[in-house]
Amino acid sequence: MPTEKLPLAAKGLQLNFCKTLACDNFGDSDEQYYLVQRTNPKRPALVCRKCGAFPPLINNNEVLNELARQHAVQSHSLPSCNNSSCDHFGLDVLTHREFYHAFGYSGDRQRYRCKTCASTFVDKWSGENQKSPIQQKILGFLFTGYSVREICRRLDINPKTFYDHINQIANRCRRHMSLFDARLQHDRTEIQLASNSTSLQPISNNGVFWYASAEMNSGYVIAQHINYSECDSPGTQSDHDPFQDNAQFLPTAFIGEANSQSSVVEQSIFKRVDAKYQEIFARANVEDPLGNYVSLNYPSKGALIRPPYTSYAHFLEIQQAFSHCESIEIYMPQEPMLRSATMSVFLQRITENSIDLIYVAQDAQFPLEQSGEKIDIHLVGWWRDRWAFTELNGLHKGICHLNGAENNEVYWLKRASTAAAAEYQARFYSQFTTLVNEPRRKLRPASLLPLLDIFRAWHNLCHQDKLGTTPAQKLGLISKPITLAELLS
Repeated sequence: MPTEKLPLAAKGLQLNFCKTLACDNFGDSDEQYYLVQRTNPKRPALVCRKCGAFPPLINNNEVLNELARQHAVQSHSLPSCNNSSCDHFGLDVLTHREFYHAFGYSGDRQRYRCKTCASTFVDKWSGENQKSPIQQKILGFLFTGYSVREICRRLDINPKTFYDHINQIANRCRRHMSLFDARLQHDRTEIQLASNSTSLQPISNNGVFWYASAEMNSGYVIAQHINYSECDSPGTQSDHDPFQDNAQFLPTAFIGEANSQSSVVEQSIFKRVDAKYQEIFARANVEDPLGNYVSLNYPSKGALIRPPYTSYAHFLEIQQAFSHCESIEIYMPQEPMLRSATMSVFLQRITENSIDLIYVAQDAQFPLEQSGEKIDIHLVGWWRDRWAFTELNGLHKGICHLNGAENNEVYWLKRASTAAAAEYQARFYSQFTTLVNEPRRKLRPASLLPLLDIFRAWHNLCHQDKLGTTPAQKLGLISKPITLAELLS
């Protein structure tokens, strides 16, 4: 591949361009405006001839492959056309009813036929759940903090049976969520999202990140992804080469860099934001949080996906789901991986001024819909991002409007928050801390994946706030909370 060429576009998708909003080359993928730096294999990047920015390169085709992999994981076991040569292959009937029609029953389970290829299939989760009583007990014990060993002892089952039940429960939860997700996507004309990324197992240091985006006002979790594949093999390239196939897979031979993670948290909000920029800039790839790892406990099975690829796929899924919305707002923590993904995926919306992308940094108890009387404006970091900081009763908050809107800082300081996604993830850790932090599970993140599907369904449909209302109720998707028995039906 000639060094002056950008990674090839894939199905019209080109994610490599200058991401400095004030630059004339912003959003433009014309190769004449860039140099491609490949002399340092640890920093393959564009160099913008206009502003000097150096956004890391990414393989467009592998982003689409990661998106397809995520779709396959989320639709696993859902009823869909099983003819691999059919255009409707893998499109589940619950969200694509126009492609199928009901075709009788197989026992008490609904059968469908594809309108294109006439192949038939059965929705195996549509019948009565004979295992509901024991599965309700399993969930009851899980949500009250019992370990797997203790649950097996109390229910007189072996661990394999326990995990078989967990997988079946997760399948049913995915089925429920696909129905409600489709209804939500169909009804919205605008969407406000809180996004966050964090380690799936914070003390395991295994490189598995958990991305979540929730509807900001209700807390309903729209999408969640993990940069880990149970079925794939680790990569073979020690350094990321966006011009090669399978560039998204991280090899087991991970070579760590100097750890520059900030350990000081008791300081002013400005110093925290500035320290985060310094931590980010110390990475070989500023968009890859693994650049701050000294060592990595690579999972014993499966493969790690380079975090930026999953981040791009995460927001591509959101873009596809809400492409019909007139406006979108996305609030996120101070992380270039998320910034670059959203600016690349929503480039057209940025040019149309129909999206707001905002960094948020704040003290945990800072009240929503309030702002301090004084607002300080600072240009921070190498990128000179324009931050607005405020203080209220000793609590601090800062926001940075990433796509350039100015003179409305008071509005965004009151409105912007990532709490919906961050609190969801924090509740998962609190609820299942024994499972998440179990030493033997450090190299086996796959065992947590079904639990994420279960927790998302429980959070959206069953978990009630202080007023007894679930996130799905707040969005008008259900009239009352769903019970565990109904979740397992």
